[in-house]
Amino acid sequence: MELYRKYFSTEQLEELADSEPNWGVSILNVGHNLHPAGKLYPDNNHPDSYYFDWEKGRVIQEFQLVYISSGSGVFETETIPPTLVEAGTAFLLFPNVWHRYKPSQETGWEEFWVGFGGHYSEYLMRQECFKPDSPLIRIGFNSELLNVFIRLVQTLKFEGIAFKQISSCLVIQLLGLVYASALMTDRSRSHKEKLVHRMRYQIHEHSTDIIDMEKLAAQHGVSYGWFRKAFKEVIGTSPGQYHLNLKIEKACQMLRESSLSVSEIAFKTGFESEFYFSRIFKKKMTVPPTSYREG
Repeated sequence: MELYRKYFSTEQLEELADSEPNWGVSILNVGHNLHPAGKLYPDNNHPDSYYFDWEKGRVIQEFQLVYISSGSGVFETETIPPTLVEAGTAFLLFPNVWHRYKPSQETGWEEFWVGFGGHYSEYLMRQECFKPDSPLIRIGFNSELLNVFIRLVQTLKFEGIAFKQISSCLVIQLLGLVYASALMTDRSRSHKEKLVHRMRYQIHEHSTDIIDMEKLAAQHGVSYGWFRKAFKEVIGTSPGQYHLNLKIEKACQMLRESSLSVSEIAFKTGFESEFYFSRIFKKKMTVPPTSYREG
C-alpha cells in the first residue's frame, strides 16, 4: 500500500464539519506510514503542529487512534511508564494528555492513524473502557480493522462521491472495533501481565548491559521467583533467556549491517569475551558469527 498522510487545513475542516448528514465525528487527519529501522522519529514530514521532540514529548488538542500493524516500539504518557508496544497494538491519544512514542531503532514500525473529534466521538471516549490512564489496547493482527483503515485512507485520498459522510462512518466503525477489543482487554489482561510487560520494556532498554534480574524484580515490588515464573508464563521464556535472545538479535543486525569485527560486536552487545560470544552465537544460530556474516 502506498504511504499516505493527510492533515486538513482550517478551511477544509470547516467544510467537513458543514457536510450533511452530520454523524458527530469530525476527521482532522489520517495517514499510513512505514517508518524504517534506524531512522529518527518523527520524520520531517510531520507538520509543525504535530511534530515533537522525544525529550519534551507532546500534547495535542484532539483524539487520535494509532494502530501499529508491524514492528515494535515504546509508548509513554504522564501516567503510563515506558511500555513496549508490539505489532497488533492500538493506542488512543486523548486531548491535553502529555505523551510520547517511537518505533524501535532495530525494527521500525508500520502505523495507521486517524485524528478525530465531534460530539459522538466524545461520547464514545467517555465509555468506561476508554481511559486516558489505560490507552493501550492489544488487538492483535485484525484484518477487519486493517481493512477499514485502508478504506478510510483511500476514501480521503481520492475524495469521491460522499467521501465526507463515508469517511465519518468508517471512523465510527473503527471506534466500534476498538471498543469491542478494549472491553475484552480490560477484562482479560491481568495486573501480572501489565507488570511483566513493564519489566520487559526495561530489559529492552538495557539489552546490551548486564542486568541484575533480582534487582529489577525488587524495583517493582516482587520477588525474583515470582518475576521469573510470571515472565515465563506471559512471554514463554525466562527473563535471562529473553535478555540473551535480544543480545543475539542485536549482534545479528550488526553482523549484517556493519563492518565491525566479531570482537567489537561481542563487546558492544555486552558479552564478556569474544570466545563466549561466539560459543553462544553458534548455539543459538547454528553457525558461528563469521559464517553468519558471509552467508
